[in-house]
Amino acid sequence: MSDPYRARLLARIEELAAEHRDLDRLLEAVLAEAPVDQIRVRRLKKRKLLLKDQIALLRRELDPDVSA
Repeated sequence: MSDPYRARLLARIEELAAEHRDLDRLLEAVLAEAPVDQIRVRRLKKRKLLLKDQIALLRRELDPDVSA
């Protein structure tokens, strides 16, 4: 894997991780509101899960399990 490609992957992982952290803080704020907007909470959680999956995919691409 070329260094520029690896650097782009690492940068993208950091961007996604930052967005994931931001969503975490936003979710906490939304949950602290009364009444809680359950639809918004569901959408935020769905987005967080999508980001987590994208981060995991990129990390596997960086360091594939080559046991086969």
